[in-house]
Amino acid sequence: MPNRLEHESSPYLLQHANNPVDWFPWGEEALEVARDQQKPIFLSIGYSACHWCHVMEHESFESQEIADYLNAHFVCIKVDREERPDLDQIYMNAVQLLTGHGGWPMSVFLTPELKPFFGGTYWPPTASRGMPGFDQVLRAVIDAWTNRREMAQQQSEILTERLQSIGAGAAESTEIPPGRIGMAVRQMEQSFDERHGGFGQAPKFPHTMNVDLLLRNYVETRNEHSLKIVAITLDKMSRGGIYDHLGGGFARYSVDAKWLVPHFEKMLYDNALLVSNYVDAFRLTKFPRYAQVVRETCDYILRDMTDELGGFHSTEDADSEGEEGKFYVWEPHEIHQLLGDETIAQRFCYVYDVTESGNFEGHSILNLKQPLAQFAEELQTSEEELAEEMANGRQVLFNARYDRVRPGKDDKILASWNGLMIEALAKAGAALGEPRYLAAATQAAKFVLEKMTDANGRLLHTYRHGKAKLPAYLDDYSYLASAMFALYEATFDATWLDECHRLMQVAIEHFYDQEEGGFFYTADDHEALIARNKDFYDNSIPSGNGMAALVLAKLGKLIGDNELLRLAEATVVAGADVLQKHPLAAGQLLIAYDFLQNPGKQVVLAVESDDPSLPAIVGQLHSQYLPRTLLAVQVGDTQPSGLLQSLLEGKKPQAGEPTIYACENFQCQAPVSAASYLSS
Repeated sequence: MPNRLEHESSPYLLQHANNPVDWFPWGEEALEVARDQQKPIFLSIGYSACHWCHVMEHESFESQEIADYLNAHFVCIKVDREERPDLDQIYMNAVQLLTGHGGWPMSVFLTPELKPFFGGTYWPPTASRGMPGFDQVLRAVIDAWTNRREMAQQQSEILTERLQSIGAGAAESTEIPPGRIGMAVRQMEQSFDERHGGFGQAPKFPHTMNVDLLLRNYVETRNEHSLKIVAITLDKMSRGGIYDHLGGGFARYSVDAKWLVPHFEKMLYDNALLVSNYVDAFRLTKFPRYAQVVRETCDYILRDMTDELGGFHSTEDADSEGEEGKFYVWEPHEIHQLLGDETIAQRFCYVYDVTESGNFEGHSILNLKQPLAQFAEELQTSEEELAEEMANGRQVLFNARYDRVRPGKDDKILASWNGLMIEALAKAGAALGEPRYLAAATQAAKFVLEKMTDANGRLLHTYRHGKAKLPAYLDDYSYLASAMFALYEATFDATWLDECHRLMQVAIEHFYDQEEGGFFYTADDHEALIARNKDFYDNSIPSGNGMAALVLAKLGKLIGDNELLRLAEATVVAGADVLQKHPLAAGQLLIAYDFLQNPGKQVVLAVESDDPSLPAIVGQLHSQYLPRTLLAVQVGDTQPSGLLQSLLEGKKPQAGEPTIYACENFQCQAPVSAASYLSS
């Protein structure tokens, strides 16, 4: 018989609906049972693409013996961390305080008052691999709850006080010493892997905020080493097995230092953030490979991760047919059979590292050990000819792969992650002159604003199969507002700027801390939990405060709103402790700080309404990497109104020619022709 999870919409929760464990979703029913029966709560948090979550489910939650013990002694609650990042934040902090590390599946034991007293991550069903068995853990917890409850409750009180202190994020100092970005860059230089790119050793994650910081630092300082770090990292990632050479898109991370063997799950947010990195790097360097990666990754999102209504799905699993990576790996005989021509097949296997012994559990993950130009030299052919041959081969393999059993997909649509992808597609469409990407970004933005907004104009966090639910978090507002700003700069449709402003006004009203500065993760009318967090640290996604501060700074500078700039500065100051002690752990906040500290430019292009050169001029502006420049367009005699009135007022084409008006550091320069501005 299915348990209570059968009525949920989350694919992750539905995966557990037929477990013999008597799972509850998080909600009042479960919490009331725990209070009434004075049972401890077993809280299990994971997500659908998590490999070890699947392992623990199969080993423990499908075990009748373990389920019987859980059902008899605990109120068992299963949570999708992607639906409830607020709960995940709080209880992950608890697990890290208890064990010194964290991860998923997350397993936490709570008092009926929701206060944690013990926790961990994955445990095998019985003792093995140097770990205690889950059966032992459960019995030890119940022994403590039965025989030493006062001690367990005391532990929970101490932990809860610590969690509340962490969550408040109160700064010991509001001073931000100069040189924070330089300090972060030096830390990156120290941890940079000169041979393989990236930072640190295995496992290796894409540190997208680091790349963003380095690109900005290069523009400011012309520090060639910053650009070298970016180039090596982006090159090695896009040639490694972490990149899907057939279908586009990046896996979550690499288990080794050289980006070869990925954890094969694909997350929407990683691909969004990486598209933004490669777009910016292409704008700066004009390297064609970066544009190719952008196109292939955006095409993957449009082809495989886009809902029929326009929103973007969340994740693809690592596993298919019960095996990690099975969908993605190859053997030489398959390639020879598919490509037919013996010489071409041999060359393809050589270039993409497909061997009899394999590079992953007897199979081969496609990867490029060196640039294609070097392969062409070795094979005594031109790079263009080899590139065409490899592209044809990849297309044949891609078509054949479509007949395989695909990994499972979590098709829920999250407002926050959609915001990241909308922004990435808007940037890609503008930089590459690709209308398809702008159209997809626009459609997704309309979808979220129409289908994931309640009657009061408040965002909802998640949508699946016709139903939107759960009050939105700070990430939803700040990421989506940033996406609206990017859409304005890509299309110059002021509607998107209005939406950006509206979203940030809601965030200020319901999330902003008027006493200490900065934004809470949850709204003032959110469900009461044991702590209310402010996040300044980045995780795999940017911190909500860092993103909010940057959007406020951009919006404030573009429309000349000093109150928005004050709030942006106060948000950065609220994270001063983090920027003092661990600047590299708060890259997004550091980016906002950098944007506020530097004058930047506001550039207005004024053109006649019928000027045929407008698309070409806009295309040139969009092709440049200008991280501190804000763009606007005034077309014809249209009277500027609303947010842009003060910026656009009186700006007209001079002598009928497209004209640039540039303002910097509260001073406006004399208007110049667009042609001379773009050639300077």
